Formats: sequence, structure tokens, C-alpha cells
Amino acid sequence: MKPDLFYQSIVKPTLALMAAMPEVNIPASDKAAVLVMAIAGQESAWANRRQIGIGQYHPQTVGARGYWQFESTWGGPVALNDVMQKTSRQLTAMCQFLEIPGDELTLYEAIAWNDTLACACARLLLWQDPAALPAVGDKDAGWAYYQRNWRPGAPHPDAWPANYETAQKALKGTP
Repeated sequence: MKPDLFYQSIVKPTLALMAAMPEVNIPASDKAAVLVMAIAGQESAWANRRQIGIGQYHPQTVGARGYWQFESTWGGPVALNDVMQKTSRQLTAMCQFLEIPGDELTLYEAIAWNDTLACACARLLLWQDPAALPAVGDKDAGWAYYQRNWRPGAPHPDAWPANYETAQKALKGTP
């Protein structure tokens, strides 16, 4: 998906929804939007809902899901587990609103196909970090935030500057 469309159709409305829901009440901000956008670019190039290179579907081996490439906790401590444990109240509210059961297996599957849920999980993962979100434009601090929270197995640091810049442009509405 083109990044500007990704921002307009997924990130912007999801962050606005999360801010408007009293049970979630996480403010929308450009800081959060840039990171959520850049991380989706880093993880999936705004294109892949299921991890590339994984064979036949089997819940324990299918790989990461959604544009933010969340993995199941069956493989160890991963981002989805952090969201479920550290922001359970907000996640439960989002699941109820979206009419999605909140058990791990259902969440893992739904994240691949429900962009609002996937984006909300990405924002919740950032929100649970006690450190303040980095300023818009501080791509190095954004990189550190991403690494700390996603703990990517293959981080690809050379791709981050372009993904971060593309995220900033999408928020500004420039190609």
C-alpha cells in the first residue's frame, strides 16, 4: 500500500479512535503517528500482512502477522505478549469495540486482517514504554524506540532513515 494512503486510511483513523474512546484514552500525536508509520514500513514495507518466506500455515510456525509483523508468544517473549500483558485494559476495550475475542490465538490471526486492531496494538506497544516518544524528526531516537519495543530479529538499520522520512512525508501529505 502506498504510505500516504496507509496513513490516511489506517493510522490516522485508528489513533483518533483510540483517543476518543474513554476506555483507551491514548492521545493521538504526530510523534506516535510517525513512529507507527515508520515501524510498519520497517517491518513490512506497508505491503505484507503475513511474514514473507514462511511455509504452510500452522499457528506456531506461520511467522509474524499484520503490517507491524507481530509474532505469537509461542516463540518466546515478543511484542504481542507485551501488548497483552502491559496494556490489557486498553486492548480489551479495542477488541470489544471491534467485536474480536481477546484470546491470543484469535488476536494473532485477526492482526493480519484487521488493520485497526493491528495499528492499535502497535500504538499500545509504544504507549507501554515509560520513555517519552521521540520528537518528530529525531530518527535516531525513533530507531532506539523501535528496537527497544519490537526487538527485531533482523533489524535492517540501513532501511530505517528512508522509512522514517517516508512516514514524515505521509503525515505532511507530501509524496
